[in-house]
Amino acid sequence: MKNLLLPSLMFSLLVGCSSGPSRSDLDQYRDYTGGRTMGDTTSLYWYTERLVSPYTAADYVTAGDYGWFKTDYRWAGGELRELVREGEQVNDNEELLPYTIHVRFNKRGEAIYQQYRIDGKVLPLSASKLDWLKQEALNIPKITKEQNNQGSQLIQGYWDGSEFETCTDKSFDEVEFNQTLPSFVVNRLAAIDSYVAFLGSDRNNKVVIEALLMLAEDDHDCIERPSLIES
Repeated sequence: MKNLLLPSLMFSLLVGCSSGPSRSDLDQYRDYTGGRTMGDTTSLYWYTERLVSPYTAADYVTAGDYGWFKTDYRWAGGELRELVREGEQVNDNEELLPYTIHVRFNKRGEAIYQQYRIDGKVLPLSASKLDWLKQEALNIPKITKEQNNQGSQLIQGYWDGSEFETCTDKSFDEVEFNQTLPSFVVNRLAAIDSYVAFLGSDRNNKVVIEALLMLAEDDHDCIERPSLIES
């Protein structure tokens, strides 16, 4: 009997070891989300830490008539190593032109590969532009972690005047605003089905809105975290 039990036990242990990522592996990563509005510019943020060091981040930014962009960032060894951005920006003729930026950095933060294309033309990136791109990446961990510590996160969903359904399929009958909204926004939310993105929380079976970030028609798609860097 002992000879039969031992192989079975060994097989069970082997199956357990190969059944997927361990809890400790999953605990290495922590996700944060956030956002902010400054003037006509609204930014949505996503950030992932691995063992308390930056791992990946992303943003989606709209700037009214001046265009929009989305970016994917990657770190290694605590240093920003790559970013890819896609979007549209306005030119001198007030036309929106598509553009892409791809930069790779070495561990000293020096750009070892860079490509900037706008409307199909390849242009150089200035040193000040590269510094600005790096600073934008560094802002995301700081902003999202500060907002998370205050109990807020990025929440997106659809409001029909009586129920809010998030983009992750959670439903809430009660919505609380901790922000004074313009009357036209209040009237719109009361009368028109809308897509809403905001900084806030969901607790005690209700959604609490700390800062409204985006408001659009209800045919507006949920904004997914950009994934532009090839693995």
